[in-house]
Amino acid sequence: MSLDWIKETFGTHKPIIAMCHLQALPGDPTYDKDGGMEKVVDLARQEFLDLQEGGVDAVMFSNEFSMPYLTKVNPETTAAMARVIGQLMPEIKIPFGVNVLWDPFASIDLAAVTQAKFIREIMSGVYASDFGLWNTNTGEIARHKARLGQDNLKMLFNIVPEAAKYLVDRNIEDIAKSTVFNCRPDVLCVSGMTAGVSADMGVLHRVKNAVPNTAVFANTGCRVNTIEEIFKIADGAVVGTTFKKDGKFENRVERPRVVEFMDKVNSIR
Repeated sequence: MSLDWIKETFGTHKPIIAMCHLQALPGDPTYDKDGGMEKVVDLARQEFLDLQEGGVDAVMFSNEFSMPYLTKVNPETTAAMARVIGQLMPEIKIPFGVNVLWDPFASIDLAAVTQAKFIREIMSGVYASDFGLWNTNTGEIARHKARLGQDNLKMLFNIVPEAAKYLVDRNIEDIAKSTVFNCRPDVLCVSGMTAGVSADMGVLHRVKNAVPNTAVFANTGCRVNTIEEIFKIADGAVVGTTFKKDGKFENRVERPRVVEFMDKVNSIR
């Protein structure tokens, strides 16, 4: 598989996809009922503009604070995310994707109505996770994508899910190879244990060696002092926590941290 689509989609090789973490949404346990959706939209706008003006290549909107996560979300979550993106649309100048945690069907729905270019999800495998037994149905996901006419939607498969482990012992090379053969992902994403925790460089290397013709992205834990080593292996990276104040997941994005990171990225690619 040619990787030319990466530059066509993101405007550069080795893209940085920044996470725009939405606050808790209606129906979530920690939703701010007093602030309402207006507050969610306002905070999302601030964060998105700091990322876009800081120079990232693309943004992925996710309901990161809808904790604890569902593997099948309720309709109000997708509707709320569509409202946020819809209100930000006039200001969006870079490619964007969506990630409705952790529901690939809802992610495809959201992509269809917002014209997102990509989604990232757990779309293959069966896992023992903090969210219970985590099952997938790749064939149904592919058919849902086709049914909605999303032929050009890029699919980022997270094959090392956060807070989960494959239900049976399989080495990561076999998982990568069989996922590529059976599921035809556009990208394989390699994660650490949770958001902000670095992916194991050895695992990243083993995955890329196993499927050299498929894009492999580092999915968590990228930092200014690690991105150069990561980019010796990975074809791109998804970056969230490192852009936040003090590099802490729960904090807000700080534009100077984005600029510093992207200056480093631009110096090495």
